[in-house]
Amino acid sequence: MILVDKNTKVLVQGITGREGSFHTKAMLDYGTKILAGVTPGKGGQSVHGVPVYNSVEEALAEHPGINTSIVFVPAPYAPDAIYEAVDAGIKLIVVITEHIPLHDELRVISYARLKGVRIIGPNCPGVISPGEAKVGIMPGHIFEKGVVGIVSRSGTLTYEIAHLITKARLGQSTCVGIGGDPIVGTDFIEILKLFEEDKETKAVVVIGEIGGTMEEELAQWIKKRGYTKPVIAYVAGKTAPPGKRMGHAGAIITMGMGTASSKVKTFEEAGVAVAKTPKEVIDLLLKKI
Repeated sequence: MILVDKNTKVLVQGITGREGSFHTKAMLDYGTKILAGVTPGKGGQSVHGVPVYNSVEEALAEHPGINTSIVFVPAPYAPDAIYEAVDAGIKLIVVITEHIPLHDELRVISYARLKGVRIIGPNCPGVISPGEAKVGIMPGHIFEKGVVGIVSRSGTLTYEIAHLITKARLGQSTCVGIGGDPIVGTDFIEILKLFEEDKETKAVVVIGEIGGTMEEELAQWIKKRGYTKPVIAYVAGKTAPPGKRMGHAGAIITMGMGTASSKVKTFEEAGVAVAKTPKEVIDLLLKKI
């Protein structure tokens, strides 16, 4: 497994909001260790038994073991929440918030990198290591501890393919939703490097979609250096019209780049097996593992 496990100790930023409160309960029910929450002006309250503080600094003073934050703060205030967590020394920040302006994403992600902090997201479903910890909004019951690492730009497709992997009795080591925006804190290549070093992960499923060049860059990286574990890819959006945004902010095709066909072609040229349907992901995995 990578990124989160039983030793992950979580802070929820925006815990008193509707989304923050709902998913805090779901994470607690899954077994995730949530030590504190933060909402400015709401210090002294508690949410599902989790104490709430006015600032990240206050929360860490009372709970110095916290090493991970999950952000449910609304888009206008999310960048400040991320800066606060970075400056407090939290090393993994999962940003669920969507609609953060692009220029704010660029600034905050660059700042986090300078400080040695890893951001997952923004606009993502989070991270789950089945049976260990869930730091995100994915439905925990469809995942099962196993050997397949998943990294994805799409939330819904992640759930569908993860469910198929569970039904095939392969299970998942860790599933990472990196986010659907044009700028993300951690990209495909960085996650594949972590999976390559992980002894539990026997194969990796990459779930891509139209827009941007992240999939092409991953394929070229695999082709150039080789990869020691089987990689299966699935690319969504084969029927999307050029120039029209589909779903995520990053899912727009421009100037011949970012099409499903260009991504599939680049993966195949790199020797990566590409599934035509979610179900075919399982068939290819069974051949490789």
